[in-house]
Parts: sequence; C-alpha cells; structure tokens
Amino acid sequence: MAINLQKGQRIEIGLSKVGVGLGWDPNEGTGFDFDLDASAFMLGENKKLPQDEYFVFYNNPKSPDGAVESSGDDLTGGNSDGDDETLTVDLSKVDPKIQEIIFTVTIHDYETRKQNFGQVRNSFIRIYNAQTNEEIARYELDEDFSVETAVEFGRLYKKGSEWKFEAMGIGYKGGLQYFVNKYA
Repeated sequence: MAINLQKGQRIEIGLSKVGVGLGWDPNEGTGFDFDLDASAFMLGENKKLPQDEYFVFYNNPKSPDGAVESSGDDLTGGNSDGDDETLTVDLSKVDPKIQEIIFTVTIHDYETRKQNFGQVRNSFIRIYNAQTNEEIARYELDEDFSVETAVEFGRLYKKGSEWKFEAMGIGYKGGLQYFVNKYA
C-alpha cells in the first residue's frame, strides 16, 4: 500500500529501478490546456549539476549515464487515466559523482496562461517500483499547492551505498527556469 507523503518524510527505497509518475486531468473552462512538466536534476556533492546534460526534461530526455529517462512531454494531461509523464531511474547506472536527484513539477507558460496548481484537476506525482508498477508513495499536488506554479516534489539521495527518498513538498511561484537557475 502506498504512503501518502508528508513534507520531510523519508522512506527506504530498496529498489534498483524507480519510476516517478506525474498525472493530471485537463481542466475545462480556463481557455488553455494545462501543461505540467516533470523534470529531474542530478546533483553532485555541491548541490549543482556537474554538467547541463544531468538536467533531464522534455528537451533532454536522457542523462549522459543513461540512469534517468523522461517519457517525453504531455501537453494537456488528457492522454491517460494514470501517469501523463514519467521519469524512470535506474539507480545501478547513476554516475558515482551524483549524490542526489531532485524531482520537480512545473506548469509550462504559467504566466501567460495565468495558471497555478490550485486550478489543475486531480494532479499528483508518485514514486513507484518501475519493474512491478507498485506505487510506493504519492503527493496530491492540488491540495497543498493552491497558488504555486513550481514544486520540488522530492529527492533520491545517497546515504552510504543506499538510496533513500525524501518528500520535499516545497512550492514556489516560478517556472522551470527557477530550478535551472538554482541548480546550474
């Protein structure tokens, strides 16, 4: 049974292949589709990207070590009943210089479209076993982040030789560029 994550909560992963799924439903009546984007920032000890290519998102779908891969960009959220975008992580392939992987969700073009997470229907991000699809943990985005446009969902981090997951749940008023500026 999946854990409904609380901010700051840490859980053991104990897996080599992890999936991060982002889902939402189209919201009628706003005049624009909601385009949510899942991204991963693979960070070194200094909490920065060792190279730009360790930022995985719709325009860079695979990390140089082959450890993190994006499913691509879903522009509307109406393409499935479950995850609309996924990031798959093979922890056995992560470059040794990477100490943590931050997962973010942002709303594309939020300023022009005047959108925030409070307007998105049924939005969530979840972490699951990529081999069995068994859900480990989930965050409902529309409940905690009503006015925010960008969220640091959580992070996988190395503790010795083990990978753990921490729910961050930090919302921001900004877009993908905010996180690029923070981690590049």
